[in-house]
Amino acid sequence: MKSEIVPSEWSALLALHRATHTTVHVLAAELADLGLTASEINALANLADGRSRSVSELAVATGNRPTTLTSVLDRLERRGHITRGGRPGDRRAVLVQLTPSGRQAAAMIRQAITGLERRALGALPAEAVAGLHAGLQALTEVTP
Repeated sequence: MKSEIVPSEWSALLALHRATHTTVHVLAAELADLGLTASEINALANLADGRSRSVSELAVATGNRPTTLTSVLDRLERRGHITRGGRPGDRRAVLVQLTPSGRQAAAMIRQAITGLERRALGALPAEAVAGLHAGLQALTEVTP
């Protein structure tokens, strides 16, 4: 069987992969003064609404396993951006909350993300952006 060389334009998944890497690099450059990794930026962005989340809930929101997220949260806690505490009535659940410095960093991250989305998607019709969101949601629901 002869192998074909196929350009990456044929695949939405490959385009998504490229877009992910590009956006991570752009955000890292814009937020370099925060000294955070892409995973730390992702966690803080998902906490930016100020609502506490369990580690499990935050893992789903960030697309990580809870065990992978733990090291990210350890670093954010050492930097003073988050605290972890118990959930009333459930001794097993650990709640993650932003500290004042975490709220400030999260606000900067949200602002950078909003600006990047405006630059990248602002000229697209609302229907196209809605379609993008629908497609991304469908991809997050794929199971192995």
